[in-house]
Amino acid sequence: MTFDITASIVLYKNERELLSKTIQSYLDSKLRLKLYLIDNSPTDELKDIINDPRVEYIYNNNNVGFGAGHNVAIRKSIPESSFHLVLNPDIYFDDHILGNILEYMRKDEAIGVLMPKILNADGSIQYVAKLLPTPFDFFVRRFLPFGPFRKISERFELRHTNYDQVMMAPFLSGCFMVFRTEALGQVGLFDEKIFMYTEDIDITRRVLTRYKAIFYPKAFVYHDHTRKSFRNFKTLGVYLKSAIYYFNKWGWFFDSSRREINKRTLSQFNG
Repeated sequence: MTFDITASIVLYKNERELLSKTIQSYLDSKLRLKLYLIDNSPTDELKDIINDPRVEYIYNNNNVGFGAGHNVAIRKSIPESSFHLVLNPDIYFDDHILGNILEYMRKDEAIGVLMPKILNADGSIQYVAKLLPTPFDFFVRRFLPFGPFRKISERFELRHTNYDQVMMAPFLSGCFMVFRTEALGQVGLFDEKIFMYTEDIDITRRVLTRYKAIFYPKAFVYHDHTRKSFRNFKTLGVYLKSAIYYFNKWGWFFDSSRREINKRTLSQFNG
């Protein structure tokens, strides 16, 4: 393999300062690495965001979606590296983080995908290691995340763990996912029929058919994130379409695999 790790960032009209911070966080890692910038923007004005031989800029001239964009880079990365990082353009981290993660993954070849602890810019936790969602979790939790539904949301987000222990989690956030490329070669890449929002649930679930999906809090990154799901009807429509596709694919109310996986996840904390 040529690199210790490869990574991809999918771009779409990004704010340059934060994107530059993300890119530099990755390039500062003490590893042999390569970065693919996959640009789904209407123009290629971000092509000069960085001048570094370790970075390859690819302009799609079309917004093909989150998963399809990353797949462009993953197809190139599988023969180049044992690990590939799917990275959001609003993440930053210290230079030792990736080395820490790879060291842990190399010790356990059963790990197919790993996500570190994700923090807000103020250091508070983003609860993004979750159970597989039921339709109730997915819709009610989003639209009524308060009152009698708060406990349901907290269970779904595994908050009782305090996010301070290494654990299996069947739904890891797509903002920062380190994949073993061998696993992607076996279970497939992102489902390109999902434009955005549920592709991370789908791919984590497929990795789980052969490997472990791990939340690893001994490493942490910062996610300068603003939820965009409901800013307008267009993004809300994409969100709902993605959810409907996911449940049509895996099952709505009768999903025995989901029940078994969630049961196994929660059993980690019994006793």
